[in-house]
Amino acid sequence: MASGNPTRAGRRKARTLFLSDIHLGFRHARVRELNEFLHALEAEQIVLVGDIVDALSLARRAFWSAEHTQVVRALLARQRAGTRLIYIPGNHDASLAMLAQMLRGQLEIHREWVHRTARGERLLVLHGDQFDSELPCPGWLMRLGDALYTATILLNHGVNELRRALAAQHAHAQGYDGVICGHIHRANLRRIDGALYGNSGDWVESCTALLENEDGALELLRWPLAQPAALRSTAALAPRAA
Repeated sequence: MASGNPTRAGRRKARTLFLSDIHLGFRHARVRELNEFLHALEAEQIVLVGDIVDALSLARRAFWSAEHTQVVRALLARQRAGTRLIYIPGNHDASLAMLAQMLRGQLEIHREWVHRTARGERLLVLHGDQFDSELPCPGWLMRLGDALYTATILLNHGVNELRRALAAQHAHAQGYDGVICGHIHRANLRRIDGALYGNSGDWVESCTALLENEDGALELLRWPLAQPAALRSTAALAPRAA
């Protein structure tokens, strides 16, 4: 894992933290691990890249524990302490009525957002469900895959590769240096035809996040940070040279 600058409280310090697919309100969300992860990091800004609250799961079967509330409180405490908090809705939390009431307007909400790294790269940030309609899959199969997202059996390697390519091409066509997204629960960080592609993964299966260090380098992290992980040994990606 690339080294970061610790704060006086012992937390690792970062410029930007990207989190997606937490699925608060879903029984199998890894909220205990996320609370530990948030306690270990401090970022100047936190970008929530969709499916933070799982409104679809809550509509089917209401579930919400004290640990789910603790995640929300931890994020809002960071905002009150000066961290910029940005929310990009996903397909599971597209309806913001409940969310707006829960968070009381304490964050910025955008459908898409442009992040400028410390080195000046412009990255388009979106959830990623925008590209579902461009996949060569029947509508009923996509709906079934969404209902079974905890297993993600139907989101096979070929479909995920196509999603990544579509996202990178979309950002490149609009003049951005790359894209950061979530949605498919598969953490990834690489360049596709010269465009940066970053996926922050999820907090149902992999417990991963995307981090921008203070020098602008991007890195994928898997919790717990103290244990070896293939992502941490290979996923640091320095900014493209100007």
